Amino acid sequence: MKGYKLKRFKFLQGFFSNSIGILVSRVLGFIRDLMTASVLGAGLWSDIFFIAFKLPNLFRRLFGEGAFTQAFMPGFISSNKKSRFSASVLLRFSLFILFLTLIVNIFTPLFTKFLALGFDDKTINMATLYVRLNFWYLTFIFLVTLFASMLQYKGHFATTAFSTALLNLAMIFSLVLAQGKTQESAVLYLSIGVIVGGVLQFIVHIIALHYTKMLKYLKFGFIALWRKKDAKTKGFYKNFFHGVIGSSATQISSFIETWFASFLGAGAISYLYYTNRIFQLPLALFAIALSTAMFPKISKAIKANDDKNALNLLSNGFHFLLALLLFSAIGGIILNFEIIWLLFERGEFLRSDTKNSAFILSMFMIGLVPFGLAKLFSLFLYAKMKQNIAAKIAIQSLILNILLCAVLVKPLGAAGLALASSLGGFYLLWRNLVEFGFNNFLAIIRPKKIAFILGICLVEILVLLVFKDFINGYI
Repeated sequence: MKGYKLKRFKFLQGFFSNSIGILVSRVLGFIRDLMTASVLGAGLWSDIFFIAFKLPNLFRRLFGEGAFTQAFMPGFISSNKKSRFSASVLLRFSLFILFLTLIVNIFTPLFTKFLALGFDDKTINMATLYVRLNFWYLTFIFLVTLFASMLQYKGHFATTAFSTALLNLAMIFSLVLAQGKTQESAVLYLSIGVIVGGVLQFIVHIIALHYTKMLKYLKFGFIALWRKKDAKTKGFYKNFFHGVIGSSATQISSFIETWFASFLGAGAISYLYYTNRIFQLPLALFAIALSTAMFPKISKAIKANDDKNALNLLSNGFHFLLALLLFSAIGGIILNFEIIWLLFERGEFLRSDTKNSAFILSMFMIGLVPFGLAKLFSLFLYAKMKQNIAAKIAIQSLILNILLCAVLVKPLGAAGLALASSLGGFYLLWRNLVEFGFNNFLAIIRPKKIAFILGICLVEILVLLVFKDFINGYI
């Protein structure tokens, strides 16, 4: 019993380490967005920057954070030649990312047009320089993702969780320097800030690898590769390919939303960006932080054929995450206008922008619980190296999302795109539960905990409605 409590404490320690780091980074991110909204507002130049920044982030999320970690961690844990495994993956992927960066820099207008089909040729030409600059961030952040996976294996989460703060600080500093300059100059300063932030994140991860003695894995691995020894990466690239699809439904959905929004006129892309940033805060703070902390433990339990321990971990994580996501979703839906007003309504961001953004935020918040829980239950698939099944689920979810976007964009505009994303999240959760097994799901449910959570939610709704009525008298 004592050992079980100690394991639970370590599990929470990993979660809180991630969560606090993400909170610090997201607070700085909101300060960055607040300053961006004040300087750029919601217009042409803000749309150009968000498109330029979205392109490397799209590839980062496709090839980096989700797919890479979920393929790398089980492979790294299973490998008996960890140094060669990590060095080989680092070398091959670095060459691929550099090649991709070169291609994007050569064919920038084509990539930009693909991402924002509604942009005319003049706007595409205006965006080209900034797309090229921002894309170099991908090179540094991929290296950070690989280093972060190695650190997670050692139970070290703090560096990765806090490192995003460096990106936000670099961008905040660039906005300070851009004060009083034209919006075009501000976009240039922001783009340079993105590159500087990537370099800083890379440096702190190198330091963390040295501190945890993981840097020697890479050193010895490169020596072994130089001597032409087998890297033992069999199966990794196949799982990675499936993982690219399986872990990227949310990111591709975001791309689809941007594509449709580019036809809705100036400001639509910016509204989606600002509201999605708010939606991403509880998703990252709770679902991603918890999943990141649990994934190495679940992978190790499954490798040891200890499914009972893996299910216990999921049970604890499910109730904890369900409560946090429900509380956040309810707050975001009821206080949609007040949140946008508090965070963004200043400078070039007008009352009309607040009204346009509030409903979009509610539509995103509807999908918070299913997206967060789908992230949790997908861990079981990835830990069992069933990335091919996750890929099929994601493809089905994406097809549904595209259809819903096409149906809802005309009657609801940008809010319809957000609602389409949320409905896709419900489908994603349902399919992950089917693969997880409803018997397994029922086995981890604790009815008393569910009743308690729902009771607290009811109290929250009543309190927030009273608070909303009170604060509206001052807005």
